[in-house]
Amino acid sequence: MSRQKIVVIAGPTASGKTALSVELAKRLDGEIICADSMQIYKELSISTAKPTAEEMGGIKHRLVDFVSVSEGFSVADYVKLAKEAICEVASEKKLPIVCGGTGLYISSLTENISFGESRPAPELREQLKALAAEKGGGYLLETLRSFDPETADRLHENNLNRIIRAIEIYRSTGVTMTEHIKNSRAEKSPYDALIFVLDYKNRQTLYDRIDKRVDDMMSRGLLDEAKRFLSAPGLLTAKQAIGCKEFLPYFNKEAELSECVENLKRSTRRYAKRQLTWFRRIKNAVALYPDEYGSFSELSDAAEKIIRDFIKEGD
Repeated sequence: MSRQKIVVIAGPTASGKTALSVELAKRLDGEIICADSMQIYKELSISTAKPTAEEMGGIKHRLVDFVSVSEGFSVADYVKLAKEAICEVASEKKLPIVCGGTGLYISSLTENISFGESRPAPELREQLKALAAEKGGGYLLETLRSFDPETADRLHENNLNRIIRAIEIYRSTGVTMTEHIKNSRAEKSPYDALIFVLDYKNRQTLYDRIDKRVDDMMSRGLLDEAKRFLSAPGLLTAKQAIGCKEFLPYFNKEAELSECVENLKRSTRRYAKRQLTWFRRIKNAVALYPDEYGSFSELSDAAEKIIRDFIKEGD
């Protein structure tokens, strides 16, 4: 049986993924499946750079803006829902276009990674959350590193949900997340995926785009969004989100707003670097450098040609 062809547009924050995916969906009769671990949340819009209705350009976007920050949501949940979404898009004779910057979501989906049969352990999860609140994400990350260094190397200390889940899996099953992933890869992926990674030859161009995005977010009300969520109880994910936690010193009267904005820009640039490190490990990914093209139209033309050739393969 032939595998379902899908297109993936990955890349760091502010690289232009949304604009390119929307343009390609218009040209190729596609729909977009979001692969962003923060844009799923209904209450977070500005800080997550969730695409506006205007930016969506009339193209249907799935798996965006549908989970409350008070609810749990795992990578396994994402893969299950993304598979269902791809099936629905394909059944409508449209091209599934997965677009986002969360490498773990994209790799887990395209490589058909299963996270085992372990069930969440609420008591353990609450204990780990309390430990993170007391000692910080770095402490939990080092705990994970003591028995699963490979998974720890892939995660940042701010990714508390994933760190906690990896510890949970090990303590529930005796098998590390790394081993779960290796074992799950024995089953072939149902997808033939063409994966684009947006990058910039001139890294400063990407950093300038990030700085501009932060300035735009501030003008759209980012400070109010951050204040709302940082003051809400128990919202661990939201409080760790880039775009919220950087304003804590301002709200605590420990820093000027301008300092916090600069810190947010710096944190976002570092996050972009981590994203690129992840995406460079993806085998057979096609690198696209927007700053090598004279216009957005030329970039879109190049990507469209590659996709059309990809779709023809095997026909």
